[in-house]
Amino acid sequence: MKLKVVVHEAEEGGYWAEVPGIPGCVTQGETFEELLTNLYEAVEGCLSVDTKNVDVSATDRILEIAV
Repeated sequence: MKLKVVVHEAEEGGYWAEVPGIPGCVTQGETFEELLTNLYEAVEGCLSVDTKNVDVSATDRILEIAV
């Protein structure tokens, strides 16, 4: 899977990044290398949200998709 990431230079120094394809997935780092490390962790965390306790009614559909 490939995701586009928007990297910004922070006003106070360092960098911050957002992943438009995953709303709310943002991170920061003092160096670009630290930002990349944090970015992989942030994406993994955003994609590994536990959905085991979701209430599903008889009219809901459950789908599996490949990304």
